[in-house]
Amino acid sequence: MHRLILMRHAKAERDAPSGRDQDRPLSPRGQADAVLMGRALAERGWRPDRALVSTATRTRQTWDLVQEGLGDVEVRTDPALYNASPETLRRFVEASEDEVGCLIVVAHNPGIHLLAVEYLTESAASPSVLDRMSGGFPTGAAALFGVDVAGRCVHEGFLTPRALGGGADE
Repeated sequence: MHRLILMRHAKAERDAPSGRDQDRPLSPRGQADAVLMGRALAERGWRPDRALVSTATRTRQTWDLVQEGLGDVEVRTDPALYNASPETLRRFVEASEDEVGCLIVVAHNPGIHLLAVEYLTESAASPSVLDRMSGGFPTGAAALFGVDVAGRCVHEGFLTPRALGGGADE
């Protein structure tokens, strides 16, 4: 693997008709932000070979809209990605290391955020990058990492819908 994208699902509705958190759909703003993020990734040349996506409605919907800008991508959903810990997310990333060039993981906070901070710490990212990432991981945001020859994830960018003209960060 040469590149990794860690993405939090886009803005979701507060409730689902079923009352289950896993069933919460994207809000209209979340839908627009997901499309925006897919286009932004494509424009920057970040086209994944594989997507690992939580089975929650909001993550699947986020991925479907992001994928519109990226073209054909192998998609794997797994219930273990729903509200997964950073350790669980890391195991999924490591299981794909030798199989793909670029991987995107679409999941939830706090796991996505904490894993991004772990990768930054392990690669000795600058204090300004660590401060920025420690400040939060808004809905629809994506942390971009290059993977060096030693297998370390090195920060290459952090995209948020707001920075691209979309919804407010939260």
